[in-house]
Amino acid sequence: MSNTKVLPLIEADSSGNAVAPCCPPLTERPFTADEAETAARMFKALGDPVRLRLFSAVASHEGGEACVCDISDVGVSQPTVSHHLKKLKEAGLLTSERRGTWVYYRVEPAVLAAMGKLLTATPTGPTGPTR
Repeated sequence: MSNTKVLPLIEADSSGNAVAPCCPPLTERPFTADEAETAARMFKALGDPVRLRLFSAVASHEGGEACVCDISDVGVSQPTVSHHLKKLKEAGLLTSERRGTWVYYRVEPAVLAAMGKLLTATPTGPTGPTR
């Protein structure tokens, strides 16, 4: 039995709609302990080359979702693929839906936006070329 907890990158309002990323841009202010835990879980999940390939395969798949049968050719066994997909889901990076015997995975656009915002550096000084 696992005691893992899914930590979403996007916080939802009471109606379930995504309203804001979990974490501010790295350059905005220091993370709180909870924000750091959420961001670390995301980076840890993506720190494995197989998981990064799977995440990329899902994110770039036509229609924004991919059947596990279409993305499992990453050089590891099917049970290992399932393990890595589970870790990506636990990190809040993927969602899934079972349709018959197949499971379809997707990266919600809001997750990609949150990841982009987290890594976006805001300029702190004057813009333009330095001489």
